[in-house]
Amino acid sequence: MAMTAKTFEYVRQLVLSRSAIVLEPGKEYLVESRLLPLAKVHGFADLDSFVDAMAASAFNTMHRQAVEAMTTNETSFFRDHHPFDALRTQIIPELINRKAASKQLNIWCAAASTGQEPYSVAMLLREHFPVLTSWKLSFIATDLSTQVLAKARSGRYGQLEVNRGLPAPLLVKYFTKDGTEWVVKDELRNMIDYRELNLIENWPPLPTLDLVMIRNVLIYFDVPTKKKILANIRQRMAPHGYLMLGGAETTMGIDEQFERVQIDKGVAYRLAGNGTTGKSYAAA
Repeated sequence: MAMTAKTFEYVRQLVLSRSAIVLEPGKEYLVESRLLPLAKVHGFADLDSFVDAMAASAFNTMHRQAVEAMTTNETSFFRDHHPFDALRTQIIPELINRKAASKQLNIWCAAASTGQEPYSVAMLLREHFPVLTSWKLSFIATDLSTQVLAKARSGRYGQLEVNRGLPAPLLVKYFTKDGTEWVVKDELRNMIDYRELNLIENWPPLPTLDLVMIRNVLIYFDVPTKKKILANIRQRMAPHGYLMLGGAETTMGIDEQFERVQIDKGVAYRLAGNGTTGKSYAAA
């Protein structure tokens, strides 16, 4: 039996208030596919009775799990390629040059999901910038979901997951085989500090950030929420810092205090007025 309109509206409001993700009409199928298995885990025969139980109680584990189930965790290693080329050819070399005196680099991967993006960045740093092994590296990766963070911390991936974007030489070099799974080696896992963080709630203290990667998450928010998140990022970025968004995302028309920088086939954003307006870089 299909869920009622009342059930969909409750889930829509719950997800909106707790994550700022907007579920438009027509997403009923998505709610059913993601929440019905959770309802059965909690002993409910259908989605309506599960939602009735949540509506009748204060925010608890069921509510939290429902919100986490509705967040999108689509990810892969070295997703979209061009941003990682931009990191390798321009962004990281420039940051190393700027931070040579302090020998400290602060990176934040927001919406890190199950860890493929931060581990991809970590492999890129190890492969191409060995000088950083002697630096103080603060590499924070966050997500609102405790479930996906647990997987990210474990660094355990199935064959299908490592087949998505991870070159075979890097798989052999930075992972060990454990039964049917591949496990990230400690040298990479120890580089990354995984933390729980909900982008629409109060943010904990963060270091002054040289690089922020918040890719493929702003598309799920309305414009006021995007404005708030981008303003919070600006307050925490170093003047020379870089912001990287997903291919379908932009700061244009949302926060004019950022400016777009084309780096070969990749795109990044910097704080306006830092002397790089309109500048493009070709890959080395």
